[in-house]
Amino acid sequence: MASCSIFRTLRNCRFSSISPSPICRLINTLVLGEHDGGFVKPSTLSAVTAASSISKDNSISILLGGSGSALEKAVSHAASFHPLISQVLVADSDILMHPLAETWADLVHLLQQKSGYSYIISASSSFGKNILPRSAAILDVSPITDIIQISEPHLFVRPIYAGNALCTVRYTGTDPCMMTIRSTSFPIPSIQADSNHDAAPISQVDLSIFNKEKSMKSRWLKLTSQETDRPELGNARVVVTGGRALKSADNFKLLEKLAEKLGAAVGATRAAVDAGFVPNDLQVGQTGKIVAPELYMAFGVSGAIQHLAGMRDSKVIVAVNKDPDAPIFQVADYGLVADLFEVIPELLEKIPQKK
Repeated sequence: MASCSIFRTLRNCRFSSISPSPICRLINTLVLGEHDGGFVKPSTLSAVTAASSISKDNSISILLGGSGSALEKAVSHAASFHPLISQVLVADSDILMHPLAETWADLVHLLQQKSGYSYIISASSSFGKNILPRSAAILDVSPITDIIQISEPHLFVRPIYAGNALCTVRYTGTDPCMMTIRSTSFPIPSIQADSNHDAAPISQVDLSIFNKEKSMKSRWLKLTSQETDRPELGNARVVVTGGRALKSADNFKLLEKLAEKLGAAVGATRAAVDAGFVPNDLQVGQTGKIVAPELYMAFGVSGAIQHLAGMRDSKVIVAVNKDPDAPIFQVADYGLVADLFEVIPELLEKIPQKK
C-alpha cells in the first residue's frame, strides 16, 4: 500500500526535462606544460588559451615536471602569468626532468585516474607529439592532433593534406578528450602590467605510488643544441629561412648574420636539413616546425607544398629566388627574382644592427 501511495504522488508531480549536455557539467582541463630556463614556454601558454576557448566555466590546471630551481621559477611564472590558470600541479622528480614519453605518459595516466579530467591538452610541439599519443593509448582514447580552431566543446578544426584543406572533427569518445593544438592559431592574450589577479594555487603531485621502474623503458643520453641568443624559431616575430640553394653549411652563416641584424630566428627547408647544412631543429614545414611570424623571409626556397604547410600563416612573406617560376612566389607578398648571394651581402651592408 505504501508503494502505491508513493507511485500516485510521483505521478502527480511535474518534472522539468533536463537533457544531458557536456557543457552543463563541470569541465576541467589538464594542460601539459613545457618550461625552459625558469619560464613556461609560449606554446604552453597558447595551450592555456585554447583550453579557455572550450568553455567559460573551464577549470584549467597546468602540469609542470622536473626538479631544481628551474622548476621552482617556472611554477612561479605559471601561477602568476594569467588568471585563466586555476591550479599549477608540480611533479617534482629527477626522472621527469627530461621529456621521455614513457615516464610522462605514466604520470598523465596517474593524474587522470585521480582527477578524471574532461580534456588533456598539449601544444603540437616535439614535447606534445612525443607524450600525448602514448598517453592516449594508455587511456584507450583517440587523440585529435594539430587543432587550429575549437568551434564547440567537442567540435574541432584541423588542417589536412599539408594544410591545403581543413577537416572538421567531432569527438564522440569518452573522457578525456586529448588533443594537441597548433600554437600559432591560439595567440597569447596580452596581459596588462597593472592588471591585478591572484596567483593560482600550487599543488604537489603525490608521486608515492608512481611506478618508476615501469617507466624506465628508455633513458636520457644527452642534449645537443646550438648556443645562440637568437629567438626560438617557433615564437620569433621574424624568421629568415634558407633552402638548398645556399649550397653549404658555410653559406648558411650568411643567413645567420642577417638574422642577427634583424633579431630574427633562422629556419631551413627539409632539403637543406637533409643535406646537412643545419640541424633538424631548424626545419620549417609539415615534418618540421609550424611558424607564423610577422615577417617571413625565404632565400633560395622553392616553395614545396610540405614547406608551405609550415609557414603559410605568416603575416608578410618575402621571397628571393633566381627561378621566376618558383612556387614560393605564389604565396609571397613580395618577391625578388635575383641571386641570393648578391642580395644577402647587400642587405647586410644596408640594414643597421638591431639593438
